[in-house]
Amino acid sequence: MMVKKYWQQGVAIALTVFMGISLSSCNPAQFKTSAAQTPLVLSILSDPKTFNYALSEESPNIFGYTYEGLVSENPLTGEVEPILAESWEISQNGLQIIFTLRENLRWSDGQPLTVDDVVFTYNDIYFNDKIPSSTADVLRIGESRTFPTVRKLDDRRVEFTVVEPFAPFLRAAGLPILPAHALQESVETLDREGNPVFLSTWGINTPPQEIIVNGPYKLASYRPSERVFFEKNPYYWRNPQPYIERISWEVVESQDTGVVQFLSGILDSISVRPEDFSLLKKQEERNNFKILYELEPAPGITFMTFNLNKGRFEDSNRPVVDPIKSRWFNSLKFRQAIAYATDRETMIENTFQGLGRPINSHISVQSPYYLTPEEGLKVYDFDAEKARQLLQEDGFTYNNQGQLLDSEGNRVRFTLITNAGNKIREAMGAQIKQNLSQIGIQVDFQPLAWNAVITKLSDSLDWEALIIGFGGGTEPHWSSNLWLPEGRLHMFNQPRQVGQTPLVGREIADWERRLGDLYIQASQEIDEAKRKELYVETQRITQEYLPVIQLVNQLSMTALRNRVQGVEYSSLGGAFWNIHELQLEE
Repeated sequence: MMVKKYWQQGVAIALTVFMGISLSSCNPAQFKTSAAQTPLVLSILSDPKTFNYALSEESPNIFGYTYEGLVSENPLTGEVEPILAESWEISQNGLQIIFTLRENLRWSDGQPLTVDDVVFTYNDIYFNDKIPSSTADVLRIGESRTFPTVRKLDDRRVEFTVVEPFAPFLRAAGLPILPAHALQESVETLDREGNPVFLSTWGINTPPQEIIVNGPYKLASYRPSERVFFEKNPYYWRNPQPYIERISWEVVESQDTGVVQFLSGILDSISVRPEDFSLLKKQEERNNFKILYELEPAPGITFMTFNLNKGRFEDSNRPVVDPIKSRWFNSLKFRQAIAYATDRETMIENTFQGLGRPINSHISVQSPYYLTPEEGLKVYDFDAEKARQLLQEDGFTYNNQGQLLDSEGNRVRFTLITNAGNKIREAMGAQIKQNLSQIGIQVDFQPLAWNAVITKLSDSLDWEALIIGFGGGTEPHWSSNLWLPEGRLHMFNQPRQVGQTPLVGREIADWERRLGDLYIQASQEIDEAKRKELYVETQRITQEYLPVIQLVNQLSMTALRNRVQGVEYSSLGGAFWNIHELQLEE
C-alpha cells in the first residue's frame, strides 16, 4: 500500500521501503466508532520511526494522513492544486509567490492555523541549520545554496521569494505546515550540547494526543509492533469532512501472513506482490475485492550500489572501505561488468512472475523528463561474456578454480546487504549472488533489519554493496539529495553530518560533481525544453558511470476490498491519495 504524500509531493526525502502486509494480535474490525463504522484496515511493514515530520527520512510514516501543505500535486493530472492556501499569485519575473490562506483554518487541538505557522515552519524548522533534515537539501537554490525568503504580509497572506529562478518553486510549498504554538519552544530551547530540544520532540513514545496536526486524520493510539490507529481530525478544513471515521495500520513483518489476513477479510488492502498475483486474481469475486494496477513500473527506483567513499575517519584514520575493495568498487569497468552480469530478464521472469519492468533511468517513467532507451539511454542487457571481458581489460584474472582475482592476487569477494523481510529484494540479492558467481565473484549476501541498514548508511558507513529503493515522482529535483555530492542521502559516497566523526580524504569524482551541477542548473532553468536537456544529461551520466546499477521495479498493484468506494487509482498516488473522499460500504 502506497499512500499519497509520497515525500509530500516528493519534497520530503525518504528512503523507499515497500510497505508490507500485516498480522495483528487481534482483529482490528472489532474496533467501532461512535457511528458503529468499522475502521479502514491497512498494513505497514514496520513501526514508524518518529512522529516528527521534519526528522523523518523513512517509510512508512504517518504524515500522509496527518499533515498538509499550502498546495498539493494531483497524481492523476500532475496539476498543482490549492490545499491550505486557497490561491496564489506568481510575480511576472517568477521570483515571488504570494499565497493566501483559507479562512478559519485550525489545528487538531482547535487552535487557529495562521500565516505565523507557515513562516515558523519554513524559517525556524526547514531552514534551521541546527535541525538536520533532508528537506533542506532540496530547498537550497542555485550555486549559492540559499533558501527562499518567507515573510508574513498580513493575517492571511505569506510571501515566498527567491533570488534567482527556481523551477520547482510552486511545488516546494507542498511541504507540511507545522504548529508554532506546539513546537516553537522546543526549537528555541537548547539542550546541554547546544542542540534544539526539538530534535527529541514528538518521538514515537510521545502520547498521541500531544501530536498536533492539520491533515484529515490525527493519531488516536499507537501500540509498538501492533498498530497505529488514526481518527478523523474534527477541525480538518474540508467540507464535507472525510467520510471514513478511523484508520488502522496493522504492523507486522510477514507479507505471507498479510495475504492470509487480507483473504480472511481482516485487511482492506494490501500491496500485491507478483508471486501473489495469480492466487489473488482467482479470489477477486469470491472475496469481494479487486486488484488495481497500471501496466508501468511503480515510481521510484530499485538499485544496487557500491560504497565508493575513499575517505578515512578523522579520529582513527580508519578507511571507510577496505582499500583493496575500494579500488574494485571505484573502477568503472568493474561496475559496468557487474551491470552486464546481472540478469534482469530472469529476475523479472522468476522473482516478479513477469509483472516487473527493467529500470534503466534514475528518473521515474511517469516523469516528463524520463529518457527512454529508444531515445539513446544506455542499457546493460545481460551479457556475462562482456562482463568477463571488461574485468580482464581492467587487470583482473581467473585462477584454476574460475575464481576472479585482482591484479595483486586478491580474491574478489564482497558483502551485499538489503533490508530483511522484503522478499523481493531478498530474492533479487540471491539472484545477483548467483549471477556474479558465474563471473568468478563471491558475494556474501546478508539481509539485515531495516534499522541496521539505516545505521550503516547514515552513521557507521560500514557497508560494501547494497540493494535499496528510492522514491520518485514527476519532479526530479526532489531526488536531488541523492545526487548532490553534499546531499544527506548521497549514499554511494556519503558525506558526514554535524555531530558525526568527520572524514578526511573523501574524494568527489569529476562525473559526480558534474551530476550535482546539472541538478542545480536544472532547478534554475524555467524553460521546460532546456530543463529536460539537463535531466537527459544526468540520466546519461548515471548510466555511463553507474553510481547505482538499476534493477527491476514491479508493476504498481494494489488489492482493495470492494467496500472501499471512491478510489481513483494511479501508480503515483496509489489507492488512497484522495483519502478524504473515500467511503466505506458496510
